[in-house]
Amino acid sequence: MTAPTRRLLILACLLPLAACASGTSPMQLYPLQGPIADSDPTLVIQATARNTSSTSGELTFRLPERGKCSGTWSSLTPRTVSNKKGMSLTWRKTGGEVGHEVATVAGVNNGEIYAVCADGTRVQGTFVIGSGTASGTGQASDTNGNVYKLLF
Repeated sequence: MTAPTRRLLILACLLPLAACASGTSPMQLYPLQGPIADSDPTLVIQATARNTSSTSGELTFRLPERGKCSGTWSSLTPRTVSNKKGMSLTWRKTGGEVGHEVATVAGVNNGEIYAVCADGTRVQGTFVIGSGTASGTGQASDTNGNVYKLLF
């Protein structure tokens, strides 16, 4: 294997890991109804959601003939917080114990997206997402009469 080929292979393997580390996830918008679906029913609009390790973040994508769109995604992911204090009288843990723990509650959570495109088009939608995951499904629409299936 040549050095340039080896470098390309290493880069191809590292890019997905870099995306996960930075908390970015791809999203896809599939046009179901409206002018975009009528002109190209096979079109898939690629979007990028940032800060996916949290409960909200930036969303960017491009709509055909509408330009760049940017906005926000947000998920209502409940979390539990527990505080530990007390006395332990065992051989392994003598003394007091103090701690703080945050955990995600298991279940299906609701979320929303909202974005504005360069030409003023507004896109908004809702989705459901599993707790502790960066995947979900939903539906969105825009102010030009387009309806999209949202998958990520």
